Amino acid sequence: MMAQEKDVLTTGEVAKLCNVAPRTVSKWFDSGQLQGYRIPGSKDRRIPLNNLVKFMKAHGIPLDGVMSGSTRVLVVDDERDITDALRKLLPEQAGYDVHIASNGFEAGLECERFKPHVMLLDIHLGDSDATSVANLVRDSDDLAMTRIIAMSGKLTDGQAAGLRQAGFESFLKKPFQVRQVIDAIEKATALVH
Repeated sequence: MMAQEKDVLTTGEVAKLCNVAPRTVSKWFDSGQLQGYRIPGSKDRRIPLNNLVKFMKAHGIPLDGVMSGSTRVLVVDDERDITDALRKLLPEQAGYDVHIASNGFEAGLECERFKPHVMLLDIHLGDSDATSVANLVRDSDDLAMTRIIAMSGKLTDGQAAGLRQAGFESFLKKPFQVRQVIDAIEKATALVH
C-alpha cells in the first residue's frame, strides 16, 4: 500500500518546514534524533510526518507549516440527520473538509482515499463492529495520524472510559452541540500527546 506522498517527507521538505538547512536535517536524522528511514539502494532519507511532528514538538519548533490545509474529518454514522448536519455545519463553522460513510465498508474505502485527520465513529454501527473499523485505522501505517472520536447516545460513563483504553481519542455523547464536536476535533488535532 503506498502512503500518500505528504505523509512521508524528504530532508528538503523537512528543512523548509523547520526553517533550517537540509544538512541540519541530515544531522538530526544521522544522530538518531529525528526518526525515519533510507530509501533502499540510495542515500536518500525519508521522514514520516508523524515522526517529524513529535520531533518538532519535543524541540519547540512551531508546527505552523505542517498542519496547513483544512482538517479532514470522516464521519461514520448511519443516522442521516446526524451526518447531514455535520456535513453542513462542520465546514461552515470550522472550515473542515468533511466526508461521510454510513457503514464499516464505506469507512474503510474512505480512509484509504481520504486519509482523514479525525474520524467521528458511531460505535453502534448497524452492519459492523465499530471496533473493527477502529482497528483497521490503528493497524494501517498510512493512517498513523488519524485520531478516532467515538460517538454514542447509549453508553454509560464507565463504558465511555473503557473506550480510551481501546484507543479512542475521546467520546461524544449524542445528542451533542456542533461546538462540542468542533472542540473534540480541535483537541484531537492539537497534537499534544
